Amino acid sequence: MTGAEHPVVRVAGVLEALGDPTRRVVVELLAVGGGRTATSLASELPVTRQAVVQHLAVLRAAGLVQSRREGREVQFELRSTALTATAAWMADVAAQWDRRLAIVAEIAETAQVEAMLADRTRQDS
Repeated sequence: MTGAEHPVVRVAGVLEALGDPTRRVVVELLAVGGGRTATSLASELPVTRQAVVQHLAVLRAAGLVQSRREGREVQFELRSTALTATAAWMADVAAQWDRRLAIVAEIAETAQVEAMLADRTRQDS
């Protein structure tokens, strides 16, 4: 497996692409509206059509968008696989963190119980 194929590298590309607020809006518009042209997307954004095309290229490179030609127009559609893989990675990291926090909480509770028992032992002496 090459570095470019590693899942974390793909996730990094998705997160980097989604780091731009305009690209996040493009993703949201495509999620709601299905296939859209760069021109129709630009009509709902405070940027030029050329800027939208550049944003779509970044989203395509990250695997978030695909395009298909319909006559003279190019329609852009959202690809859910990259979003799903990124969400799964984030859920896995969150679960690992939750497990670590549970261990820390257990250690803290054990220490608290041991301290209480030690206090009782001293008071009884």
